[in-house]
Amino acid sequence: MKLNMNKEELRKFLLHAPQSSIIKYVENIHPVDVLDVLHENVDDRKDILNRLPEKFIADILDEAEIDEKYEILMEFSENKQKNIIEEMSSDELTDLLGILDENKANKILAKMTDEDARVVRQLLSYAPDTAAGIMATEFISLKTDMTVCETLKYLQKYGQENENIDDLYVVDKFDKLKGIVSLKELVTKDFDTKISDIVHTKIEGILFNTDQEEVGHRFEKYGFLTMPVVDNSNRLLGIVTVDDVMQILRDETTEDIHRLAGIDEGEKVDGTLKESIRSRLPWLIINLVTAILASSVVGIFEGTIEKVVSLATFMPIVAGMGGNAGTQTLTIIVRGLALGELNFKNMKKVFFKEVGVGVLCGATIGVIIGVLGYIWEGNFIFGIVIGVAMILNMVVATISGYLVPIVLKKFKVDPALASSVFVTTFTDVLGFFFFLGLATLFLRYLV
Repeated sequence: MKLNMNKEELRKFLLHAPQSSIIKYVENIHPVDVLDVLHENVDDRKDILNRLPEKFIADILDEAEIDEKYEILMEFSENKQKNIIEEMSSDELTDLLGILDENKANKILAKMTDEDARVVRQLLSYAPDTAAGIMATEFISLKTDMTVCETLKYLQKYGQENENIDDLYVVDKFDKLKGIVSLKELVTKDFDTKISDIVHTKIEGILFNTDQEEVGHRFEKYGFLTMPVVDNSNRLLGIVTVDDVMQILRDETTEDIHRLAGIDEGEKVDGTLKESIRSRLPWLIINLVTAILASSVVGIFEGTIEKVVSLATFMPIVAGMGGNAGTQTLTIIVRGLALGELNFKNMKKVFFKEVGVGVLCGATIGVIIGVLGYIWEGNFIFGIVIGVAMILNMVVATISGYLVPIVLKKFKVDPALASSVFVTTFTDVLGFFFFLGLATLFLRYLV
C-alpha cells in the first residue's frame, strides 16, 4: 500500500478503506497529517474520527491545538471518550482541563481512574507556565541496586506505557534524583551489571517552578530530548520532553512578534472580526495618543514651519529613520532578554555597542540626508540642521531601544508588549524637537 499519500488520497483512505486496513496501516501515518485532513475537511471530520483506533485519536489530541482538543473529544460517545482519555498523556490532559470551565473539567475527571485523576489534579495545582505545569508524569525511574537484566525485564513490562524511555532516571529509596542511564548504554552492558555502576550522576533537575521559557533555553543550550523536573528536596516529579519545549518556544516567539506589533498573542489569521478588533483597537488608541503628543511638539514650532515650508517635507524622514533605528535595537534587545543572551555581565558592553551603532549609522545617514537637504533647498545651513537632527535622533533611538525594554523588564512588564509604543514616542517627539528646534535656532540663516 502507498503510505506517502497526499491529503486527498489520505482523506479517501480514511473514509473508504476497510476498517482492518485502517487499523493495520494507521500507525505508519503521522497524527499531524490526519489533523491537517480534519482541518481541511470539516464535514468529514466525524466520519473519519469514528473509523480511527482510540490510541491514534489520543495521539491526534496530543498534536491538536489546546482549544480544539475538547471539540474533537466531544465528537465521541461517553464510553469512547473514557477510552481515549485513558490513552492520553498526563501533560496533554492537564493542558485540556486547564482551558475548560469547572463543570466541563469535572466531567472529564469523572471519566478517569482515581489514580489518573489524582495525578492530573496535582499537575493542575502548578502554574501552567512552569516546568511542573508542562511536565508529564509518565516516565521510567530505576533504583541503583537494580541490575541490567532486571531493568530490561522492567522495561518490557512497563515501557510501553511511557512517553519516552531513551533516558532512564535513577532515584534512591526516597525518589531523590541520583542520575541518568541511557537506553543505549543499558543494552550494551552485561546482564549482571548494577545500575549504580553505569549511572551518570552529573545531571541537574529542573526545579518545578522554573519558568517554561527558561526550560526551553536549557533544551536549546544542551540539546536534550528529555529533562527531569524535581521539587525543592530534589525528588523526581516528572519529565519535560523536547516536543513540549518546541511548542513552547514557537508560542513564545509568536507571542513576542504579536506583541511587538501591538496585537494580542491569541489572535489568529482565521479569527473572527470581533476578536481582531478587540486585539488591535486598544493599541491603536494608545498609538493615537502618542501621535497627538508628537503633533503637539510640531505645533510649538508652527511659526518656524510657516517661514521655512521645506521643513515639513523633511520632518517625516527624521522621525521615520529614528523609528526604524529604534526598532532594530529594540528587536535585538527584546530577543536577547527572552533568550537570556543579555545579562548583568554584558549589559554595559552591549549598551556602548548600541550607542556606537547609533552614532556611526546616524552620521552616515546624517551626511546623506544633509547633502540631499542642501541640494533640495540650496542652503548649506539647512543641510547641516537636518544632518545633525538625524544624528541626534538615531542616537536617541538606539539608546531608547536599549533602555526601554530593560526598564520594563525591571518593573516586571513584558518588554515585547509595550516597548515599541515608548520607543516610537521617543523617536517621533525628539526627532521633531531636534529638527524643528535646530531650525528655529538657525532660522535667520534659513529664510
